[in-house]
Amino acid sequence: MNSILSRRHFLRQSAGALCAAVAAPSLIPASALGRGGAMVPSERVTMGFIGVGGQGGGHLLGGAWTYLTGGYAARKDVQVLAVCDVVRSRRENATQRVNQNYTQTLGLGNYQSCQAYVDFRQVLDRDDIDAVLIATPAHWHAIMAIMAAQAGKDIYCEKPTAVTVRESQAVVKAVRRYGRVYQAGTQQRSEYNAHFRRACEYVRNERIGRLQEIYAYRDGGAVAWPTRFDPAKPVPEGLDWDLYLGPAPWFPYDGNASAHRFDIGELNWGQHHYDFVQWAAGADETGPVSLFMEQGRTGYQYASGVVVHGSAYPGENIGGDGGACFVGTEGRIAVDRGNLVSYPENIVREPIRPDELHVYHCDSHSGNFLECVRTRKRTICDVDIAHRAASALLLGGVEKQLQRPLKWDPQQEQFIGDDEANRLLSIAQRPPWRI
Repeated sequence: MNSILSRRHFLRQSAGALCAAVAAPSLIPASALGRGGAMVPSERVTMGFIGVGGQGGGHLLGGAWTYLTGGYAARKDVQVLAVCDVVRSRRENATQRVNQNYTQTLGLGNYQSCQAYVDFRQVLDRDDIDAVLIATPAHWHAIMAIMAAQAGKDIYCEKPTAVTVRESQAVVKAVRRYGRVYQAGTQQRSEYNAHFRRACEYVRNERIGRLQEIYAYRDGGAVAWPTRFDPAKPVPEGLDWDLYLGPAPWFPYDGNASAHRFDIGELNWGQHHYDFVQWAAGADETGPVSLFMEQGRTGYQYASGVVVHGSAYPGENIGGDGGACFVGTEGRIAVDRGNLVSYPENIVREPIRPDELHVYHCDSHSGNFLECVRTRKRTICDVDIAHRAASALLLGGVEKQLQRPLKWDPQQEQFIGDDEANRLLSIAQRPPWRI
């Protein structure tokens, strides 16, 4: 409620300044009054975007995963007030494009509502911003999400939710404590012609019989700070290298900065797969009980007896694009972003009946987030779901590093009788960026 009140206070002040700046004969644009299909300013969700490279820039201005021409900046129910990136050219170009869009939409010359920042803390300090979208390198995700929750912001955060299990637990704690809305960027529950939702419902309703095995196509992931460095090179003008590193140990710029340079295994892509595996297995509130290695890839077993393989189903070419293959006692289903097939074929041809189990249904991941910001309902990929999906992925990363069987307690969230494995549930972070 406080953020809504502060936003309206800001907009009243802005409206007064705007009226003073515009010549007397000018007319107030219809969009500012909520006409022509636009929302009145007090009902728009005000947003800041932290990280506007490929993924974040797509969210902001339009990309393959946003499913709306022009991205959030083109939505009538959103006003983008801040853009933040450690690369000057990215933040300045994005800010210019947002302001140009609003200039054309509002019909006002040189309308400058969006500001550029290098330090995300300045975005979080703004009382007039309701929500932030975080699309930075993965090692920043948890820290920024926690700080955003503490600042009273609702959060859309790209995957992975965190790079260690302890980080992910801290995100859950912060979001719950400060009563924030959280949406993980695992959009497959909402998009892709409902392939994943339909597959989930077929599996959960035992259309393939009792579920026995899942082929996840991706195995575990983790983060590891570098221990050897290439020769130092001059830091490019316009890059804040120290802020890019953040919680990672400081080391000289070597010309190879990448959003995923600290990854082990499937850290970047894997949460998409394990989010769906958990959903279809009915495991959104729990996790595996044991982990193992098979042919160099991590595998899992759940208390239900279901075994998850971090590999592809032999001979099946569907599932690698974010999906999985589910094997039951009476058939199997394979699904990815472009396909949904079953064996026998009639399984996916028969719709789910009204009296069968139906899961959370939405058709727009960004729209679901914004709706929940307004209503305070849980999102389709809220913080608890995101934590469990991230944990499954990250536990596999521990298994990958130790290369031996592990026992996991999903209630206590710790390895059973294994201090070495439990130490890998967290990682050292550079001050002041410690959780």
